[in-house]
Amino acid sequence: MRDLTIDDRPMKPAMLLGFRRLCPKCGEGHLFDGYLKVVDECPVCAEEMYHHRADDGPAYLTILIVGHLLAILIHFVWQWYRPEPMVMATIFGVFAVALSLFLLPRLKGLVVAIQWSRRMNGFDKGV
Repeated sequence: MRDLTIDDRPMKPAMLLGFRRLCPKCGEGHLFDGYLKVVDECPVCAEEMYHHRADDGPAYLTILIVGHLLAILIHFVWQWYRPEPMVMATIFGVFAVALSLFLLPRLKGLVVAIQWSRRMNGFDKGV
């Protein structure tokens, strides 16, 4: 049995790799097979990923980030420029959708990487 007092899975590098949609163990294999489907195992190092439980966490984080950014931007754009409401709604609607589509897979990779790093939800095999 390994000594778990030594942190052999540091969280920060794993989170950065997960955000880049790469395997948190080796950093070379792709974490996703498609847009949001996590691979069953890493194609490079064969680390099992099928037992992750990202569930709704990435969606909540995406809403939190996009919502806060939009609230600030809408406030300042309205105060400085006073654009027509339909123009503003169209521009910020497109921005919100684009930013959400960009962030969602990256935040899911981040959540899976945190779970891997902390040995949560079945990532503790081989201990």
